[in-house]
Amino acid sequence: MAGFIEGECRRERLLLPDCLDDYVDEQNLVRVVDVFVDDLDLPTLGFAGPAATGRPGYSPATMLKLYLYGYLNRVQSSRRLEREAGRNVECMWLTGKLAPDFKTIADFRRDNGAAIQAVCHRFVILCREIGLIVGRTVAVDGSRFKAVNTRDKNYTPGAIRLRMEQVDASIARYLEMLDTADRQEDEVAEMRISRLSERLEALRRQMRKLQTMERAVADAPDHQVSLIDPDARAMATNGKGTGMVGYNVQTAVDGKHHLIVAHEVTNVGHDRSQLANMARQTKAVTGADGLTVLADRGYFSGEEVVACEAAGIRPIVPKPLTSGAKADGRFGKQDFIYQPETDTYCCPAGEQLIWRFATVENGLKLSRYWSSNCGTCAMKAKCTPSKQRRITRWEHEAVIEAMQRRLDEMPNAMRVRRSIVEHVFGTIKDWMGRSHFLTRKLANVATEMSLHVLAYNLKRAVAVFGASALMAAIRE
Repeated sequence: MAGFIEGECRRERLLLPDCLDDYVDEQNLVRVVDVFVDDLDLPTLGFAGPAATGRPGYSPATMLKLYLYGYLNRVQSSRRLEREAGRNVECMWLTGKLAPDFKTIADFRRDNGAAIQAVCHRFVILCREIGLIVGRTVAVDGSRFKAVNTRDKNYTPGAIRLRMEQVDASIARYLEMLDTADRQEDEVAEMRISRLSERLEALRRQMRKLQTMERAVADAPDHQVSLIDPDARAMATNGKGTGMVGYNVQTAVDGKHHLIVAHEVTNVGHDRSQLANMARQTKAVTGADGLTVLADRGYFSGEEVVACEAAGIRPIVPKPLTSGAKADGRFGKQDFIYQPETDTYCCPAGEQLIWRFATVENGLKLSRYWSSNCGTCAMKAKCTPSKQRRITRWEHEAVIEAMQRRLDEMPNAMRVRRSIVEHVFGTIKDWMGRSHFLTRKLANVATEMSLHVLAYNLKRAVAVFGASALMAAIRE
């Protein structure tokens, strides 16, 4: 059509470069992938060698390069990777114009999970060796990722009870409609009775299935059953009614260049038991002394904080305010000052709360303190509705108090934590297309997450260090 930019004829002869290498510039990310994978000792990392008999297979190096290319370019599906291998010039350059079928590609990820995770760890070690990871301050956080399992295919005691109530209500409604139809004698009524009877039978079958599932859930160790992905679990999210079935992904991100130092996929729906584990993994990778770990209040647990201190790690985690006293306008425990030289507490009125006895609750050794003068205190209404205000102190409370002092000395700690770690999850989820994991079961999901983490760290390292410098560092 006249008046527009015209394209060239498809049959016109072109003078194209002589070799495939001319299409890939020297700073292209695929060259970094090529150098990195070629430098790896793949058998040592756990990849299988060539088969002694039968038709030769694809090299693990070729398959790993293909997967890294896919995760770097938001192409995680094995079927889409198969198409890319046959039409993308960069992918052809990387694989030597090999184009495995989607089944071979998917099987490689499934069969080499531990080795792929070892490759991710090896790149973190490389980043530490070239100075991209310092390990002085890291931020730990967790995020929920969707699994290949809808909420309708996940069963918990509460979900089953709600569905049973809905089915009961539907059965009662259809029975009333059936009674109404029985009082009519025309042909339309007979047809309606037939349809209602079929619907009632379907609802009764559904109720029997729910009753069977109720017994299965009761027998499950964590009282939860997922039909599609057996390892996925229902997890609460911030929005009301927006829970998902998925996995809880933990990461520890270095404060210097925001590279992911350690990560782990769990199906535990909370973060309270993850702090010490992630802190120890981070210290093992970085080898840093005096490591400081930042985490939000969802990670607070006295036992986890003590475990970090025992490992030589300094945690900074805000303590949740769970006391109802502050909410009711009364003094909280933080208003009572502990005096270690006398092992007493001083209350806001200046009275001394002395040690009374020790007890053990839930495996924790606790001490109780109170004063005998509460009954005559003018501030009692602001303190407690009980006869006496009692204060409980854990045997390791001094560790928690020391952590609170560190937090007071670093008032912007949580702002720093957010700036280090939260954008990492946003980036990875965007690369996933805000979708779910493609694989099922915890071991396979962990492999998939390692590929995401490796792709993120690769891009981050190139952005900070430069492609040429990174390739030179890998070759050394």
